Amino acid sequence: MDTMNFLNEIALNHPEAISFAPGRPYEELFDTEEVFTHLRRYLDHLTDQGHTPARIRSTLFQYGPSAGLIRELVADSLRADEGIDVPAESVVITVGCQEAMFLALRALITGPDDVLMVSSPCYVGIAGAARLLDTEPVAVRERQDGLDCADLEAAVLEQRRRGRRPRALYTIPDHSNPSGTTMPLETRHELLALAARLDLLVLEDSPYRLVSPGPRLPALKAIDRDRRVIHLGSYAKTLFPGARVGYAVADQTVLRADGTTGLLAAELAKIKSMVTVNTSPLGQAVVAGALLAAGGRLAERSKQAAAHYGNTLQHTLQTLEHTFPAERRTRLRVSWNAPAGGFFLTLNVPFRADDDALGRSARDFGVIWTPMSYFHPEGGGDHTIRLSASYLTHDDVEEGLRRLSDFVESEVAAAQPRR
Repeated sequence: MDTMNFLNEIALNHPEAISFAPGRPYEELFDTEEVFTHLRRYLDHLTDQGHTPARIRSTLFQYGPSAGLIRELVADSLRADEGIDVPAESVVITVGCQEAMFLALRALITGPDDVLMVSSPCYVGIAGAARLLDTEPVAVRERQDGLDCADLEAAVLEQRRRGRRPRALYTIPDHSNPSGTTMPLETRHELLALAARLDLLVLEDSPYRLVSPGPRLPALKAIDRDRRVIHLGSYAKTLFPGARVGYAVADQTVLRADGTTGLLAAELAKIKSMVTVNTSPLGQAVVAGALLAAGGRLAERSKQAAAHYGNTLQHTLQTLEHTFPAERRTRLRVSWNAPAGGFFLTLNVPFRADDDALGRSARDFGVIWTPMSYFHPEGGGDHTIRLSASYLTHDDVEEGLRRLSDFVESEVAAAQPRR
């Protein structure tokens, strides 16, 4: 949690710096008038459904159900876009994906021996949510091409030998934040089979699928035949973050203390009623209007955004090649990966990329990035930085990487022994 405060302070203290730190959507893709158009479309939809003016007023102005107002529309959209075929009752509308994570963890982590496994490096939000619930996530370190199921199995069995109970694995299978890796199809099937064998749930978080170019591999939930996957989603990237609308798909059957059964989604809604009570009806209304306008197919609506982000990512990779030609990157000992989509890539450097180095980079060179050590709950990533250009123009990317290259030169020179 301190890391996010530190990044915010760096940005505030150096407003002139070019920042590769935030994975924010590109604001030129937004149109303010669309908010009002979507809101009106949803109100018209309610009218067409037979809602009276008084009921519509209550829908917008009152608290509303904890599970959400727009579950049917979200379920229809998931079916159309992702092939995720679940009943609306298995969907809970949340205040962004971060709340969906928290609710899932609160439901699953019920005692000191319950364990959350995370594919590491991992998104800091899941680690922070786990720690707020007084549990330390157990990291399964990714290999170069992502999560290895043999490593996961070994880690789960080790936790069981210690008398602990692994409940779930958190993973971002598509264009991961922070590493940018994408889980191969074979690994997706292997992971689901392993989860069934080990009686493990999978928390799937894939915010970048619909805003990345090219064909998509099936979501884990789309090929989940044993209800092992809790699918966590958000409209922050496909629509806009300010809506603060996310969702959890939890169609698992729960056996209650009184012997009755129900959906896990209903239990998440109960927890939510004690946390945020309900997700903003206004935010839900705007999202619903956008879903109606797109016929539920956000992939089609997001084609322009996907093309933009794909173009920006490719420009960033091309600029890295130009800025660090082969001879120079060999001399400086730098390298990077080349994701096919998403908002992030990683750059390996020969020096310690910590808070002190970031401070020098922002102060002396006017460029901000994110230390990858932030994303390693078990420690690590000390010589790697995360770069995101999703919020930047091409000119900003070029100037930012020029500044970054000067910073890398300076750090490498400073590490050389003096004669």
